[in-house]
Amino acid sequence: MSPAKLSIGQCATLACLLEVTAPKPGNVHRGVDFNDLTFADFAASAVAIAPAMEKACEAGVGATVLAAVEATNSLVNSNTNLGTVLLLAPLATVPPRTKLQIGIASVLNNLTPFDSQQVYKAIQIANPGGLGEVDSMDVAKSAPDDLLAAMRHAAARDLVARQYTNDYSEVLETVASGIVHGVDKGWNLMDSIVHTHVSMMSHFPDSLIARKCGEEVARKSAELAARVLEAGEPGDESYHRGLSDLDFWLRSDHHRRNPGTTADLIAAGLFVLLRDEIIQPPFR
Repeated sequence: MSPAKLSIGQCATLACLLEVTAPKPGNVHRGVDFNDLTFADFAASAVAIAPAMEKACEAGVGATVLAAVEATNSLVNSNTNLGTVLLLAPLATVPPRTKLQIGIASVLNNLTPFDSQQVYKAIQIANPGGLGEVDSMDVAKSAPDDLLAAMRHAAARDLVARQYTNDYSEVLETVASGIVHGVDKGWNLMDSIVHTHVSMMSHFPDSLIARKCGEEVARKSAELAARVLEAGEPGDESYHRGLSDLDFWLRSDHHRRNPGTTADLIAAGLFVLLRDEIIQPPFR
């Protein structure tokens, strides 16, 4: 019996659940909570965003982001998913029969001033930590007419913003392909997700760590992630020992070194794979 095709909303929820379930170093997962943020918070958030993502193709990017953030805000007390929602909304807006690699460029190039206003409102509601202030287009101020211009302004310091400027290059070409590569090697899905997460950390110092702790700490996290990959791969004792060491280091500063932006891209990559039926339940 072939699996039933998932709806866009179901893909969004399942992508978020798979991301938070995987025991990624430094993140909340099914074995580790933070003091102010729990696995249950992320699970509730994954469910909350489904209706908004389901209507994205008709509603558009900005309205989808705002509806998803408002729905999340009604269920949890912390910002669990702003980066993920910002990534998923354009992907969910691509018409179902259009390939993402083609459709995402069209969606991004047709963003409107209304999309910008709604996205800025959503960011202000979510109130993400560590943003600080920038010289122009500060998210605490009025939204610019051109959302892509704002994203280009932030792209050098934020990997989520960068996806809006390069047609989701890292999500499509690095995250999604990395997870598939692991599965094709015979790793289970959780191991493939974790390995891709660490690989992303090694190549792209995490934006959230950089905002909260500074560029030097973010670069250190990338160096430690690279050491894990050098130690081996899933199934090797040295690899898993390296993962444990990286996890300990990331958690040793009251969770300020949480690689949350990397996790956002993992969720987006999983959405791509589920939406295009490249990976399908049941997962074993």
